[in-house]
Amino acid sequence: MKNLFTILIIPSFLIGGLAQLNHLQGNEMKVQHSSLNKNQIGYLFFKVEKDKSGVEKVTLQDQKISEGKLKFTPTYDRNSANVGDFIITLTNASGKEIVKQSIEDPLNPVMESFEDTIQRTKLSLQNAEFSIRYPHSVEVSMVKVEKITNGGNQLLLTQKL
Repeated sequence: MKNLFTILIIPSFLIGGLAQLNHLQGNEMKVQHSSLNKNQIGYLFFKVEKDKSGVEKVTLQDQKISEGKLKFTPTYDRNSANVGDFIITLTNASGKEIVKQSIEDPLNPVMESFEDTIQRTKLSLQNAEFSIRYPHSVEVSMVKVEKITNGGNQLLLTQKL
């Protein structure tokens, strides 16, 4: 009788323990998936080219998403933006603005050099690359790039992501 009791009890403990272990592993996977959506950084890589007539064309080269959290989230401040700077706006499907950043004019960067003193020289380029990073959200579905001009903002790119 003791042997029969032992033969029936030990397998039931083993089956019950394995069932609990599978249940715990399933919950652990759910926690990992939910945390992946919260702490991600999105990167957008652009290229801008100026043709012979001076018209600028912006293209989205690549986009990447990585794990992490931004320590500082850049924001758009109209007072600190200058003529020639680019405004990058990320929106959701309904057009609601989620992220808005400004980038210094990539075709006219200011380079610093040091000889006896620090000198700043403004360069004029025909093409350049630039990128932005932002806290990634699944809501982001469109990117818009504008250039600040004396007469207002000039739309350079609108593209779905």
